[in-house]
Amino acid sequence: MPGGSAPGNAGAGHYTRTGAAGEGRGAGAGGVRAGVMPEPGAFRPANREDSVRLEGKNAIVTGAGSGIGRAIAIGYAREGARVVAGDIDSATVAGTVETIRAAGGEAIAVRVDVALKAEVDALFAAAFKAWERVHILVSVPGISTTRAFLDLPEDEWDRVVDVSLKGHYLCGQAAARHMAEQGGGAIVNISSICDEVAQANYSHYVASKGGVRTLTKAMAMELAAHGIRVNAIAPGPTDTGSEAMKREYAPIRRKVLPRVPMARLAQPEEMVGAAVFLACESESSYVTGISLPVDGGYLAM
Repeated sequence: MPGGSAPGNAGAGHYTRTGAAGEGRGAGAGGVRAGVMPEPGAFRPANREDSVRLEGKNAIVTGAGSGIGRAIAIGYAREGARVVAGDIDSATVAGTVETIRAAGGEAIAVRVDVALKAEVDALFAAAFKAWERVHILVSVPGISTTRAFLDLPEDEWDRVVDVSLKGHYLCGQAAARHMAEQGGGAIVNISSICDEVAQANYSHYVASKGGVRTLTKAMAMELAAHGIRVNAIAPGPTDTGSEAMKREYAPIRRKVLPRVPMARLAQPEEMVGAAVFLACESESSYVTGISLPVDGGYLAM
């Protein structure tokens, strides 16, 4: 996809590039040169030992088994949050939790299909059992297929929209009801640059992401009175998938990348800075209802 965590920018100042001395010469924020793909694991939180902006907070992160969701779950734990990591894939989300615990963080794994209310309710029940309160929700999941509009079957439309839009509604409502009772909280929806620009052969996906953007705005308007801030992150083209997914979406990425001024895909870890900022009350207390592009300049074109 052109953007987001479905088929598959640094949080300026929050990430630094590791490597040989002088490697970042001529680079932008974080020491990454335009067009240069950072190596896996090449990003780390700046001043990590002092970085505990989410200390004492409990966060639910859905879609935490891989890609952007995994990166945010791990990033939140590094910032001091206790994390409930949810995903439809039990094995991958268990791996995320293992990584967090190995680094000294606190996390539990819960299998969840966010398109099913009963499973979303079970996710929140597990969170309350573990830590009683939920201060932050990061709603990540998005799925897609490549299909011409004229050939798109109803069941395929339903599955994509159920996960990529309805899932945000179900998780957001469950979180907001709890947060309203406790006096506030923060919700971060992961959308896509496709919430603003369309792409042929992905009508179901772009429709769902446009819905996430406007849902975020509507939630922000209604929930502000309860002390709940609701924002979205709109990732640009992001390297989140398996090798098979990379091959399947190679043609669309070849078409999209020339429109990215930074001339490369984002890494999932490059979404963490924005996600921490939007969740951190001391940094974004007057920010609600926005969709923040983290897109390498795509929407500037």
